[in-house]
Amino acid sequence: MFDVFYSGKKPNLFVHECAAQDIDTARTLSRTRYFWWINYLTDYTDFDFLFEPVPWERGQRHAWPSQWQKDAGTYLIPKSGYTETNYKKNCILTRLPDRNQWSIPDSFDPDSFDWSWHPDPTEPVYLYQFGTQHQRTGGPQYLTPGATDLKFCDQVRGSVRSGITPIVEINHMDGNAGRVSGVISTVRYFDNYRDILTRIANTTDHEYIWIVSSVCDYTNFDFSWHPELWQNTMLHVFASSGEKFGDTFYMHVPSFRKRIAQFELLDWYDINFIGVSVPRRTLPVIQHNYDTHVQAIKTVDWSGPLAIFSTDGSVDQVPPVPLWRKQTKTIVPLSAGASQVIVPKSAVPYIKTQAYDYPYIDRTQRHMYTDQPLDIVFIDNGEPTAEHNYQQLGESASLRWINRIYRSSGVNGRVAAYRAAAELSTTPWFFAVFAKLQVEKKFDWAWQPDRLQEPKHYIFHAYNPITALTYGHQAIIAYNRELVLTNTAPGLDFTLDQAHEVVPVLSGTAMYNATAWMAWRTAFRECIKLKHSLPDVENEYRLSQWLSNTRKFRNLLQHSEWSVRGAEDAVEYYEQVNGDFVELRKSYDWEWLASYAFLKRNLTPDQ
Repeated sequence: MFDVFYSGKKPNLFVHECAAQDIDTARTLSRTRYFWWINYLTDYTDFDFLFEPVPWERGQRHAWPSQWQKDAGTYLIPKSGYTETNYKKNCILTRLPDRNQWSIPDSFDPDSFDWSWHPDPTEPVYLYQFGTQHQRTGGPQYLTPGATDLKFCDQVRGSVRSGITPIVEINHMDGNAGRVSGVISTVRYFDNYRDILTRIANTTDHEYIWIVSSVCDYTNFDFSWHPELWQNTMLHVFASSGEKFGDTFYMHVPSFRKRIAQFELLDWYDINFIGVSVPRRTLPVIQHNYDTHVQAIKTVDWSGPLAIFSTDGSVDQVPPVPLWRKQTKTIVPLSAGASQVIVPKSAVPYIKTQAYDYPYIDRTQRHMYTDQPLDIVFIDNGEPTAEHNYQQLGESASLRWINRIYRSSGVNGRVAAYRAAAELSTTPWFFAVFAKLQVEKKFDWAWQPDRLQEPKHYIFHAYNPITALTYGHQAIIAYNRELVLTNTAPGLDFTLDQAHEVVPVLSGTAMYNATAWMAWRTAFRECIKLKHSLPDVENEYRLSQWLSNTRKFRNLLQHSEWSVRGAEDAVEYYEQVNGDFVELRKSYDWEWLASYAFLKRNLTPDQ
């Protein structure tokens, strides 16, 4: 058998094995043609120490691999020297665990790592940095004597223990604080995260801390996470339910304490946004029976920074609203009509008459839910065009599957007719379609009122081919049911007597000239209201258009002359009674209108 040499701790494999400072020293001491160079960190069970190379490999150094490297540090070396190395592949030696040359972080779990790893002796000397389950750094370092350069090694990783870094909890007063184990202190949320994190940093002696929030569920969160070594001084932010500006922070306290005063906003700090997302806890859902959310927001209290207000059904999925500062805590409508809306508690003091009193509204999430379609009520009272226009309404392709259609016929009196229509509706708002309107085929019946405002009526546009005007007269109106039922009609216009808003969307064409009586009556009532509204630049122009008899194509429209006569008679009557309100209100009464038309124009309702 050939001589056997080693360096360092004795392997105790052979009686004749000898220590040598290095391989060159062993070669001078060797008395055999070859000698073995071995080490105490290798398991040589079943290894063939009687191996002798074939003649054509006698001048080579023979090296055996380990489970980690092609060179395990076990060699058969010619005493005469060698010029090349023959790396064996058919006999892998097992390297034994050893921690003597390792630097191990306190948070690292030593049982999670394979300490048998060793570097490749053929490489330059490095400090080898190992990773953890989270990063390429943060694990142990293999310390090679004389090494200064760092090399990252991914051959093996270990784990960092959880529970090492202290935890501070932010209590959002939602009733969920205290559910995270290991919390060393709790602070109350107030206004913004920058100030809260500053207060935490100024009151702790720990170098690193976790900052968690009661609004999040940490059941499956891994508190063993740590940053890369070069990211240690950054503020690490974990997403909340996918929202980048989340509620969970990993802080290097000395760095944050020193630098945060330089930044007006936390957003501007040196932040590392982490892809790992912590789920938010379910928000409270406040279901109410108000037509809009304004009154509910002003009167209902709840626990926590956010709540969902709903007028229509349950809410099972919501976008996370960032709680970083006032501007990020937005009111978020979740549908076109805001049947469901997320409201931050910080918005409540702002809201007086509408949610828009609060300046921060996020309208980007209105696609998440679909509002209940509004009912449609067709209102007629013997108009010759009623049946045709009703059939056309019902045949609208966009209506067939979404809106319920009702019909209110023959109700005498404008106020009574509107109230009868409201009684038919099963939705808080309904589209009132009048018999003289030829509905626009492309009208959007999925339209919704804005539930972030107080209840009001919504007046669409209609085109008048006789006056060439397009405005709210004769147009579809989205009436608020409760407002209609409580309207005592104190003014000249039932709709304008209450809160209302104009929606500049064409709803149809006003075909009020089927008979002379209809054309005269419609023009008379509208021009009474226009005259009474003066001075008003826009209504003054509209009145002039009703009175105008110069448009050439008017002669082509049936009974257009009676529209002009009705307008003229309205202005004359207004001046005759000197704008007396009581006298003007007579225009509400069909019988009075009929008698006045007969006296003035010898016109009867059947003409």
